[in-house]
Amino acid sequence: MGTGHLTIDLDALADNWRALDRKSGCATAAVVKADGYGCGVGAVARKLAAAGARQFFVAVAEEGVRLREALGEGPEILVFGGHMSGDAEMIRGAGLVPMLNSLDQILRQFEALPGHPFGIQLDSGMNRLGMEAADWGAVAEVALAQKPRLVMSHLACADAPDHPMNAAQLKEFRRITDGISVPRSLAATGGILLGPEYHFDLTRPGIGLYGGMPFEEARPVVHLDLPVIQIRDVAKGETVGYGNSWTAERPVRIATLAAGYADGITRHLSNRVTLWHGDTPCPLRGRVSMDLLTVDVTDCEGEPESLTLLGERQGVDVLADLAGTIGYEILTQLGHRYSRRLAGA
Repeated sequence: MGTGHLTIDLDALADNWRALDRKSGCATAAVVKADGYGCGVGAVARKLAAAGARQFFVAVAEEGVRLREALGEGPEILVFGGHMSGDAEMIRGAGLVPMLNSLDQILRQFEALPGHPFGIQLDSGMNRLGMEAADWGAVAEVALAQKPRLVMSHLACADAPDHPMNAAQLKEFRRITDGISVPRSLAATGGILLGPEYHFDLTRPGIGLYGGMPFEEARPVVHLDLPVIQIRDVAKGETVGYGNSWTAERPVRIATLAAGYADGITRHLSNRVTLWHGDTPCPLRGRVSMDLLTVDVTDCEGEPESLTLLGERQGVDVLADLAGTIGYEILTQLGHRYSRRLAGA
């Protein structure tokens, strides 16, 4: 096989949801935007629904339509981006629940889809999505009279438990929502781990479902094995790859693998990341190129047919740290050339 092999462990995904659900102590939804964080939204959502999730969040209405096709009727699909111009037919047809973010969106929803379910998103300090307190104060009575499904906000620093922003946003969210009779939501994965005072009526785990930090107990969901095209002997003093960025300090065996930055393996990992052959570490030597990696397999017994980039020994956050990014980006950039297998479907 000439492409990398990506395995999505759906049983691990479901176990992660159950673990976060137990920590939540309230209803627990699932965030499946960006094609289920790159893992395939249809299979991901069906597995989570079977595990018990009844509410799902996506970023935009178009994602919600695709998710409805995968899930069928029943589960509630909420749209973080709210009701954008031109979305009315998609929202109606797929039975979506837009999380309205502005006065304009409230007007659009009430005019185009009177009586259709909706939610409200409030800004508690992140300054990204949601109505600010003054706008909410002006329309809260009217909006609440229409019985929204949910009122929510989002934490900016939940992955840093001691950050003062967490307590500040919790205080603000309570200030602008205490006393309402509508279910409330503030916590995604990081918020769940902050403790019960952040949980309210519904939590919305995302990255933790897929094996990412800050959920340290998460089981790895994504496994990536890359095939070896050829192995060559490289003498001391010879260089490997574009730009001569790595020079052999001893005689080595270099395997060329079929994967590169076109497959989501960022060039920032050049000369930095380690792949694995069983228990044997195999360092990447030279630059990541579009379709190829060059890896030191000198210490391997025999000639490996493939090496593992993501798996039990190395999760998405290890790669993210080496690349100077976050696990979310590693997951959502997984390439489309990989052959895929769903374990536990």
